[in-house]
Amino acid sequence: MTSSTLLELARRHGVAAEFDDWTGRRTAVAESTLVAVLEALGVPAGTEQERVDALAAHERQYWQRRLPTTVLGRAGVPSSFWVHVTHGDPVHLTLLLEDGTERSGLRQLENNRPPYDLGGRLIGEATFELPADLPLGYHRLRVDGSDAETPVVISPATVGLPTRLGKRRTWGLAVQLYSVRSKNSWGTGDLTDLTDLAVWSAAEHGAGFILVNPLHAAAPTAPMEPSPYLPTSRRFGNPLYLRVESVAEFAAVRHRGRLRGLRATVNKRADRDPTIDRDAAWQAKRTALQHVYRVERSAGRELAYTAYRARQGRRLEEFATWCALAEQYGADWHAWPHALQHPSNPEVAAFAAAHPDAVDFHRWLQWVLDDQLTAVQATAVQAGMELGVMSDLAVGVDPDGADAWALQDVLAPGVTAGAPPDEFNQLGQDWSQPPWRPDRLAEQAYEPFRALVEMALRHAGGVRIDHIIGMFRLWWIPKGAAPTEGTYVRYDHDAMIGIIALEAHRAGALVVGEDLGTVEPWVRDYLHERGLFGTSILWFESDGSGQPLPAERWREYCLSSVTTHDLPPTAGYLAGEHVRLREELGLLTRPADEELVSDRAAQTAWLDELHRVGLLGPDPDTEQIVAALYRYLGRTPSKLLTLALADAVGELRTQNQPGTTDEYPNWRIPLAGPDGRRLLLEDVFADPRAAVLSEAMAEITGHSGRAGM
Repeated sequence: MTSSTLLELARRHGVAAEFDDWTGRRTAVAESTLVAVLEALGVPAGTEQERVDALAAHERQYWQRRLPTTVLGRAGVPSSFWVHVTHGDPVHLTLLLEDGTERSGLRQLENNRPPYDLGGRLIGEATFELPADLPLGYHRLRVDGSDAETPVVISPATVGLPTRLGKRRTWGLAVQLYSVRSKNSWGTGDLTDLTDLAVWSAAEHGAGFILVNPLHAAAPTAPMEPSPYLPTSRRFGNPLYLRVESVAEFAAVRHRGRLRGLRATVNKRADRDPTIDRDAAWQAKRTALQHVYRVERSAGRELAYTAYRARQGRRLEEFATWCALAEQYGADWHAWPHALQHPSNPEVAAFAAAHPDAVDFHRWLQWVLDDQLTAVQATAVQAGMELGVMSDLAVGVDPDGADAWALQDVLAPGVTAGAPPDEFNQLGQDWSQPPWRPDRLAEQAYEPFRALVEMALRHAGGVRIDHIIGMFRLWWIPKGAAPTEGTYVRYDHDAMIGIIALEAHRAGALVVGEDLGTVEPWVRDYLHERGLFGTSILWFESDGSGQPLPAERWREYCLSSVTTHDLPPTAGYLAGEHVRLREELGLLTRPADEELVSDRAAQTAWLDELHRVGLLGPDPDTEQIVAALYRYLGRTPSKLLTLALADAVGELRTQNQPGTTDEYPNWRIPLAGPDGRRLLLEDVFADPRAAVLSEAMAEITGHSGRAGM
């Protein structure tokens, strides 16, 4: 039996001592897991005395605070907050609003909580009302006559639909950008390719958005991490996606023919290699970009670069410095000289001062990336898209990377984030990523989190947030333990979803939460209440008895698709590729024959549903089934529908197999057709299969591009 003291300590720090697994079975968390997770939160809990002391310290810390770490409110809804003062003393408060104005005279509410004895001084608690008419934004609350201040975040009650979308539904192309390159790319897909895909899907087929994999930064060293969901930084982008020739200064580079020769060499290699070689692509592109970097900028361009640096401030300086350090000492900052392992150490500043060109090159890369991302979004909207680019915000970062170095004071050591076992990942998942410490996030007024959301929306009309249920609770796994030996840690979802809502409102953008997996039922209701869209994947939509959920019962405020990047493309899924691959890799928890029988039953149920609604005739082939599945999405009320580019061209292979790293070439599969032949972007534009499916999406959403006129 776990001690009652440990259980209470876990409760106060938001650590679950038990949970319901994916089958609904109530499961107790091991005491060793509770102790390890509390330790990661800075709470010693190995002995009974440590637990007693930690509980007393938690109580003292609460009463020592004059104000909450952050005060939260919603527009149009009154809320309350507490203030701690010497018992009996009067309290006068001033709200310092974001626009420079001040508000005072806040109404005090009744609070009958008895005072607390803090070392012989009685501390009283007063409660005040936060007015419902406060403007949206980031404000400050001050206790008059003292230096006590705290941030106040007022978010919209709900995120309205972007004006350009209105009440209409629309569709978008879902793209793994690195996998689809054109004749003029440098070994991988890039931002010019993304622009061309957006224009093609919008102008020819009426697409309203293009959903792209996370474009977060990877370490600039070999081997480059292939997973877009394990970035070195979520606050900056990956210059691998730059189109060299689109940088303004390229026109003034001498011997441009030599740089084009570099491109031809890397493309020939890409034609031969069965998988994507990011290292070869980046080595060639980096060499070319260094030539462009050395070109003198015009006065106007220099002003723009200076303004970008000022706008990004310290976060850009830290990131560029980390990149320069990584090139000299390797991409794992834990292995650097000890003095360089924290960004605030004077030795880090000394390194940056001694290597100004190396640091500035990485600052410059982010600036030209910012330029090209701006152009992608502007061109997508100009081509007719209501939303344009829908970016993707990964759930975490590489533990050895730039953000883990720069933000180590707000990340939890000794644990990793992941997911408990579920139907499709029966061994659970360990993503190897350090989770946010909820207490430290609150102490920093959520500024590090706000920076991520700002970045995700800076060049987009929408954002997909991977594993959005991590804003409510996240599965923490002690290092060295199996994914099954973790537990949930709670976050202040009102704060995190409130910041997302506020930033989306300011950007005029739409937010899609990936809310798959094990989700508490009330979470989806809360997200809907706040105006955030959910996610529906056809294969996972069940009525509770294992039968397909009828189209009319799907959610309206939802992004719906047939498949996802963690499953094979639909043609491969129909062929049982997901079962075959998991058997080959040893990821099944029951015999493959049983898995296949279960999978065939589920597929048969969906085929029966397609027949029932008249979307499928007798003896259909794979292409007809794929088309019918996408047309089924049109029978749902979902406002956003997506077509995977891999499905559009008949690709069979999965991009990612969860639960593996090097056992399968995750995120390194170049786009191909059903015969396995490599496809370039130009082939996609001429592919009749892609045109037919894209036009079907236009038809079912009531859009029409030039192809449908």
